[in-house]
Amino acid sequence: MRVGSFVLAAQFPGQGQGEALHRAVRTAEVAEEAGLDGVWLAEHHFVPYGVCPSATTLAALLLGRTRRIRVGTAVSVLTTQHPVTVGEQAALLHVTSGGRFTLGVGRGGPWVDLEVFGSGLEAYEGGFTESLDLLLRWLGEPRVSADGERFAFREVSVVPRPDELLSGPETPEVLVACTSPASVRTAAERGVPMLLGMHVGDEEKADMVGLWRRCARAAGHAPEDVAAAGHVSAGVAQVTDRGSDAAEVLLKAMPGWLKQGLDAHVTVDGRLRRMRDPAAYTELLCGLHPVGTPQQCADRLAATSERTGISRFALLMEGSGDLAATEENVRRIGADVLPQLE
Repeated sequence: MRVGSFVLAAQFPGQGQGEALHRAVRTAEVAEEAGLDGVWLAEHHFVPYGVCPSATTLAALLLGRTRRIRVGTAVSVLTTQHPVTVGEQAALLHVTSGGRFTLGVGRGGPWVDLEVFGSGLEAYEGGFTESLDLLLRWLGEPRVSADGERFAFREVSVVPRPDELLSGPETPEVLVACTSPASVRTAAERGVPMLLGMHVGDEEKADMVGLWRRCARAAGHAPEDVAAAGHVSAGVAQVTDRGSDAAEVLLKAMPGWLKQGLDAHVTVDGRLRRMRDPAAYTELLCGLHPVGTPQQCADRLAATSERTGISRFALLMEGSGDLAATEENVRRIGADVLPQLE
């Protein structure tokens, strides 16, 4: 089982943006010290829900600060970026880190980001597949051209090429954030593993994995590759000596952050978006994920893995909003939970 820390760089009420970013960096450093598998970095714009606007930029910093763990994006939003730019960044981090970088990509939301970055609502509604295919070609071919609806350019050389890594995998690992059957099929047809959100329970994740496998096999992918796909399950994790204390920590801190962060989202076209009730959502997360004693957390992860077939986890460990408490939580997951999963 491979457990990593999902880092949102969340800005809790009363905190500054620098404080949130410092906690994000320290979470990654402590994750390596604690023996976790890696860190996963979120990307958001213009909202305190998460104050990291470039997951690849923060990944570059953390790859330089660490020596062992994997660093991944969860996710880089393709809708507001040129896929060649993302591909170049991924190849650069792959080669210079010795293959420790994972590129998670997603469609994003119908937010004002689309206006600010000039991609427009049409890119969100129908452009993701074209962007993903161009990105995958960039990471897998020595020369690439494009003749699509959004991207058209003459053939150019891929520099740096991912296969210039002196030893290790020829291309960086790529995952796609999936939230619907359509996105599951898109990922499966290309043989790309999924990143599944923390709001989704075991049964729904198991159904999504099953759909991915059927679609991947139908697309002609080898059975052994389908079986070995490294899907990732996102969630939250909080460890305390008494189970009720762990949920209490999150219920005290997370609703304020969620309300502040979710309320700040603005749609590009003025459509109304019904946001989750922060307290109810926190309670839901506490019920779905490893929140409790070390034994309860280990049992929860094992049960999720058994039901879904997923053995990789990206767990939000900063739910207390406090730096010292976050560091302690990461260390306890490494010292008290991971040994029970071996």
